[in-house]
Amino acid sequence: MSTVDLNSDVGEAFGAWSGGPDRELAPMLTSVNIACGAFAGDPSTIRRTCELAVEHDCVIGAQVGYPDLLGFGRRFIDMGPADLTDSVILQLGGLQAFAALVDRRVRYVKPHGALYNAIVTHEVQALAVVDAVRLVDPSLAVLGLPGSVVQAACESAGIRFVREGFADRRYTPTGVLVPRGEPDAVITDASAAASHAVRLAQDGIESICVHSDTPGAPAILTAVARELSAAGFSARSFLA
Repeated sequence: MSTVDLNSDVGEAFGAWSGGPDRELAPMLTSVNIACGAFAGDPSTIRRTCELAVEHDCVIGAQVGYPDLLGFGRRFIDMGPADLTDSVILQLGGLQAFAALVDRRVRYVKPHGALYNAIVTHEVQALAVVDAVRLVDPSLAVLGLPGSVVQAACESAGIRFVREGFADRRYTPTGVLVPRGEPDAVITDASAAASHAVRLAQDGIESICVHSDTPGAPAILTAVARELSAAGFSARSFLA
């Protein structure tokens, strides 16, 4: 049986904002992308989410993004490369400290929101993110969109790149994500998302994401896991 990783962006609570249904999702996940405080996630949330990852034997990844709490990291910021590198290093370092408290370590990096989309084509920012990973820990993997400039940057730097797909997002004919502001950009029907996930896995995607803030995320992830299993895929971390 083939394997595929199931990940979700978690730990996105901040202050009075409770975040997504992390406890419902975690038992079905193999990897968790924990928000590191720049766009979401406060220190106590980060610590609790690391503990949740251990409870459900999920691999811990750093969900890094632009320093944009007001916009939830979904607004492009034209940061200089040195500033972006240092911001990613700061986010990684904080999560590493909390992961160490539960005898785990950060194993990969997944950019979030606008940063994820920017480094599909923005070579300067892609190189800045990869440089941060290289400086902190070159054994870390990076999740991203196949065919992106960040994939090329990872390969040039000797950093493992993991091809990621989204069960709950639609794609344009060119293979990039439909912007969230456009109609039907987000797939909320569990059956449709599950069928989409199977197609992604069959196309060689290594890690499939269901966003924790997608309406009905637990039901969607349940359907995705079930249909992947029926199609001959078992859920397993790409780092297992």
